[in-house]
Amino acid sequence: MATYKEIKGVTVETRETDPVSNVGTWASGGSLNTSRSDFGGAGIQTSALAFGGNNPTTLANNEEYNGSSWTEVGDLNSGRNSLGGFGANAEAAIAYGGRDPTTRAYTEQFDGTSWTEVNDMNAGRIAFCSPGVGTSTSGMAVGGSPTINRVEEWDGSSWSEVAELNTGVTQGATAGANAEAAIKAGGYTDSDQTANAEVWNGSAWTEVNNLNTAKFSNTMSGTSTDALNAGGRNPSGLAQTESWNGTSWTEVNDLSTARFDFAAGGYSASTASIVFGGKNPPSSYKTETEEWSFPPVTSTIIKEGDVFLLGGTTFKGVVKASSPSTTWSSGGTMNTGRAYQWGHGTGIPTSMVSGGQSASVPRDVKTEQYNGTAWTEVADLPTGATAPAGMTSGTPLSAMAAAGNQGPSLAGVNNSQLWNGSSWAESAELNITAGDRGGSGTGPAAFVFGGTNPGNPNGIADTELYDGTSWSEVNNLNTVKYSQSGVGTPTSSLCINGYDPGAYTTDVESWNGTSWTEIANTNNAQGYGGAAGQSNQNALKFGGSGGPTGFSAFTELWNGSSWTEIGNLSASYSGNTGSGSAASALNIGGKTNPTTINAVAEEFEGSVALQTITVS
Repeated sequence: MATYKEIKGVTVETRETDPVSNVGTWASGGSLNTSRSDFGGAGIQTSALAFGGNNPTTLANNEEYNGSSWTEVGDLNSGRNSLGGFGANAEAAIAYGGRDPTTRAYTEQFDGTSWTEVNDMNAGRIAFCSPGVGTSTSGMAVGGSPTINRVEEWDGSSWSEVAELNTGVTQGATAGANAEAAIKAGGYTDSDQTANAEVWNGSAWTEVNNLNTAKFSNTMSGTSTDALNAGGRNPSGLAQTESWNGTSWTEVNDLSTARFDFAAGGYSASTASIVFGGKNPPSSYKTETEEWSFPPVTSTIIKEGDVFLLGGTTFKGVVKASSPSTTWSSGGTMNTGRAYQWGHGTGIPTSMVSGGQSASVPRDVKTEQYNGTAWTEVADLPTGATAPAGMTSGTPLSAMAAAGNQGPSLAGVNNSQLWNGSSWAESAELNITAGDRGGSGTGPAAFVFGGTNPGNPNGIADTELYDGTSWSEVNNLNTVKYSQSGVGTPTSSLCINGYDPGAYTTDVESWNGTSWTEIANTNNAQGYGGAAGQSNQNALKFGGSGGPTGFSAFTELWNGSSWTEIGNLSASYSGNTGSGSAASALNIGGKTNPTTINAVAEEFEGSVALQTITVS
């Protein structure tokens, strides 16, 4: 029997502890001395301020956080609630607006010891979008009552009115390093809570992708491209946290304590956020502080394909997207709808498609890249082609388009085209003339297998490997087939399903770098469908011909030992393609009936799970 080192080229690593997921989590910090809500906040995780507020009477109290505990320092000159605040740290902050019980335009500046009254706002307001934007020399007050679309900018000495919000709100959330770049999310409009988000570029507000959940009385920290929105109510208190990457919002780990009407710090980066105080339910004022962080840089991070011995005795491996409840969600729409194209990429925001059949062009040259939200056209293929049945090879930096049909009578199916990150170039010819092939690879290292040609109408078993220079024939599949899907690398691939011969099959074969082995079958027979995966240990298969109505929406997850049916695609497809991994996959294009070619993409995001593998 071959050893693991002989198969994989490396030995199995021994670890004393499990690796950890590289995800952010909230942890408890020191509690405020005075519980409160509707107050102002400023600073960062290691140097923050909490000032004013309700408990339930109006407060002037000011507390400073040093990264572990809160200390009472100089009070506001004018106690008030529903005020705003911002500042880079606990040594330099601005408090503005609020009520006592009259709505005020007061502004005070903190120097690390005491507050000094400075120039008032242009108009008194309350219930701003919290916690405010910027530093003591460059900040913004956004929204608030009574004029909910008003925005004022602080230049270090005075306020000036700037461009209004597109959608006015009170009790929303804002974040930003200074008055030149900010983000606003959530809040309460004249009629209802909202999920609306807008970004400020120094001169105008632009609407961007909404929060996943409408909410108000939430708070936020970070910048216009890297922010963390936490808590709020809808209408009851929330623990929900959403992360902003400059393009879209993603739900991440919840707060330990659901709350609203609270404050946050972390004006320069979401990775060092802090939240404190608030209330939930309305009669319960909070002192709790929570700090957001990721594992230390010295941590070993769990990743797809990990295999190791724990303590030298327990064999473990990593699988992703292990939950049967995982479902697909809508993604961005391609500029050109197509089917039978090549897919490239290691995850949702690192995906690319090339070639394929569009509604107007039987063999397209277009290439498009996806950033997690939108598709952008980049350099064309030298020669238009439709892809093999299912070949996912490479990334937007380095990819391969091989064995594509460039014309009638299998013209061009032995050609290959190589992508260098900015342009395509013709590459070496394959040895076998065949269409409808499966494939995988990492760009300059690519792999194709199976297919069909006039001399072999039921399929071929031939396999070819590209080493960066030329194609070589290697060991064949165990069963002839065509229209199969492929995932992985030239040393760790899967050949999934296909037509074999006379019917679509459930067969799956695994490649170890030397030979193919038949492994557990899928639950559904399919061909001409999409797949995603970075190795033969973890994969996702979705859509394709062979469903009850001819096309299929079935999705199945491979965990290294068996296939499990999980959430289906929103529609039944054939000629769709995939990119990414088993935990971050994209289903792209395809046909939903014999004539309709789609431009839609669907996104699949799973969780990382570490499992103990039992071996006999």
